[in-house]
Amino acid sequence: MFSQSRRQDLFTYESITNYHADLLNGTTTCVAAVQHYLHNIEQKRHLNAFLQVYTEEALQQAAALDEKRAAGQPMGKLHGVVIALKDVICYKDHPVSASSKILQNFTSVYNATAVERLLAEEAIIIGNTNCDEFAMGSTNENSAHGKVLNALDETRVPGGSSGGSAVAVQASLCMISLGSDTGGSVRQPADFCGIVGLKPTYGRISRYGLIAYASSFDQIGIFANNVPDVSHILEVIAGADEYDSTVSPAEVPSYSTATHSLPATLKIAYFKEALESPALDNEIRNNILALIDKLRADGHTVEAVDFEYLDYIVPTYYVLTTAEASSNLSRFDGVKYGYRTQNVDKNLPLTEFYKTSRSDGFGWEVKRRIMLGTFVLSAGYYDAYFTKAQQVRQLLVEKTNLVFNNFDAIILPTAPSPAFKLGEKMDDPIAMYLADIFTVFSNLTGIPGISIPLFWHSNGMPYGLQIMTNRFRELYLLQLSHQWMQQYRFAG
Repeated sequence: MFSQSRRQDLFTYESITNYHADLLNGTTTCVAAVQHYLHNIEQKRHLNAFLQVYTEEALQQAAALDEKRAAGQPMGKLHGVVIALKDVICYKDHPVSASSKILQNFTSVYNATAVERLLAEEAIIIGNTNCDEFAMGSTNENSAHGKVLNALDETRVPGGSSGGSAVAVQASLCMISLGSDTGGSVRQPADFCGIVGLKPTYGRISRYGLIAYASSFDQIGIFANNVPDVSHILEVIAGADEYDSTVSPAEVPSYSTATHSLPATLKIAYFKEALESPALDNEIRNNILALIDKLRADGHTVEAVDFEYLDYIVPTYYVLTTAEASSNLSRFDGVKYGYRTQNVDKNLPLTEFYKTSRSDGFGWEVKRRIMLGTFVLSAGYYDAYFTKAQQVRQLLVEKTNLVFNNFDAIILPTAPSPAFKLGEKMDDPIAMYLADIFTVFSNLTGIPGISIPLFWHSNGMPYGLQIMTNRFRELYLLQLSHQWMQQYRFAG
């Protein structure tokens, strides 16, 4: 028998299925797995991916699972799977701050439904990960805890807002991580980091315990190195929840074991305006066009669809999400919980006390979006901005339904460029917002989307393809993505 330290040195991870096989045949243990990731986290601390690491707790959970397995008891679906949580997902008796000063030293008093379900299937939560403050950002440079670095090139951003969760998987600091996706915050960092990132249909996963940014857009998403692992996690955390009235009561398919075969030929759409966008990197455009040629050569129908609303997507998204953020973040007032300013006159009027606490507690990007949202909701501007944006959103839903009447899937770039340099877009918020041009579409329409790593750029960075299907067709989306990763990944 190997010593425990020797087991740690030899530990490797490919997938949940292989890991469970290794546990059952005795070639590894849950403790060895946790030790391996704790070692990696310590070695790569400078990446700033983790805010809290639950060292002793994770080791104790791992030891208990090893004892349970040795006693011949059945294994949960996620037995010993080491998972990290974005710092917007509540884990009872653990810190959660949305990477904001306004929630410093706050401890969650309950579990998010997704976390409850992970724990019920014997997953091990190893820590919480850095993110853009209140999930507002595309680079993970807007955190009160400092920026996260891309492990492939530490001069570049990992994407955002779930950059810490993406890097945790990219740099082998955990097996799986959860993030949140309001406008691309799982798919875009997955693209920048060369991993898989899924945003499911709105209502597929409960939002209970997810700190709200924009409630009609937010969705918990999943990061992994392969599609089958994503399927395992989605199968566990999806489904109806009495604590979230927006969750679909539809039955959750067996994503991890379903054997439904894809049709030999598919009908795939892409938006002509997207691939002709001047914002799109030429190399990304050319490689996606080359992939389209390969798909056609393999017998699939791939057609350009005119999507005349492309230029309205980003403005609509930011009008609606900032309006919802203005409402959602009003609860952080410095009185009930979280940060409270101390350097004030005791006779200061309550309104001024609120202003001082919120001005000190929120970062600049959050304050920018709160102010924008308050403006579009104000009397005299509500109809001109918020109502009009809601009308555009409905047009987008109707147009999307028409597309899926004739096509099985839509493909788009995930982001207009590979991961850019740290600080490159921080002084230009408009350029930063336009980086979301291809991802916010699925949040506005509520459809599922995934980014799969298929390509390498000449600058040495990976980038992915975004695939979308109709609402609640995650099983189809996952099977298609898995097949294409096997067939087309890094193909010349």
